[in-house]
Amino acid sequence: MMRLIQWVGGAIIIGILALVISHQLTAQKSKHQEKVYIYNWGEYIDPSLIKQFEKQTGIKVIYETFDSNEAMEAKIRNGGTHYDVAFPSEYTVEKLKKEHMLLPLDHQKLPHYKNLDSAYLNQDFDPQNRYSIPYFFGTVGILYNKDHYPNIKFDSWKDLTRPELKNDVLLVDGAREVIGLSLNRYGYSLNDTSETHLNRAQNFLDELKPQVKGVVGDEVTMMMTQHEANVAVVWSGVATPIVQEHPEFEYVIPKEGSNVWIDNIVIPKTAQNKEAAYRFIDFLLEARNSKQNTEWVGYATPNKAARAQLPAEIKNDTRFYPTQKQQRQLEVYRDLGSQHLSEYNERFLNFKMGLQ
Repeated sequence: MMRLIQWVGGAIIIGILALVISHQLTAQKSKHQEKVYIYNWGEYIDPSLIKQFEKQTGIKVIYETFDSNEAMEAKIRNGGTHYDVAFPSEYTVEKLKKEHMLLPLDHQKLPHYKNLDSAYLNQDFDPQNRYSIPYFFGTVGILYNKDHYPNIKFDSWKDLTRPELKNDVLLVDGAREVIGLSLNRYGYSLNDTSETHLNRAQNFLDELKPQVKGVVGDEVTMMMTQHEANVAVVWSGVATPIVQEHPEFEYVIPKEGSNVWIDNIVIPKTAQNKEAAYRFIDFLLEARNSKQNTEWVGYATPNKAARAQLPAEIKNDTRFYPTQKQQRQLEVYRDLGSQHLSEYNERFLNFKMGLQ
């Protein structure tokens, strides 16, 4: 009997030790689990795709967000967290590349690179896509209530200065966007740095002031759909759900031209897990994953294979997927350099202060 008790007691102790060891091994495994650090814009990827990637690869995704290219650039520059993948816009790619802050990409490690549309590859800011992969793209245009303004087509930037629009126009809160549209109004490049051209653009903004209800951010959707304003200069991704859900709205790209922005995927030079970075990027390039991501985010995809799988009413909508003719009127933002960028920002700030 005593031996039985001793045996049972020993079995219990062994069981407890086994549980303790198992717990420690699990904790060590969790502690040493492979990780990939991602730095992206807010609400710019379907969260379920992150879970799917983790399940498929066993790699833990550490995901952080930023709200401006400048904030993202500063954090990468200052170190601290060594991000493996980041998502800068085109002019920031150009700047980071000049400052040797990006790793050259090995396209052989991205088998789904072939899914990308050549129309959005080999751009001037990154020839041969040596450092960046296009993620989403869009335009800057005019969103308006066509029931409220049935006789205005808004096919020109100068339509924004029409007196009947007094206190009814919202502008996106961005110096490059607002200074850019005012340059485009006269047929100038939205990357123009000529003092004469910028002064003329400033005069156009002075004409526009009486029509401007406000310079806004995310609240533009609420203000437009609740008819607090009837005209807005916005990014196409903001306009997409509004025109799809509210038939009284229309989105147009003015004939003088506008911006086509391209957000990109890069691997910072300080990345600690380059192989996981490649796996994450290629995962996003897979057609089914890109399609799912495009439908969740709402912006236009440069992934041709994914676009082919989208509903016809989305992929054939030239308001958000511009035709080749429209694309010839569009420009990407270039890195202006700190001096010219400061001038843009100062002019924009003076404009905003003049609205008060």
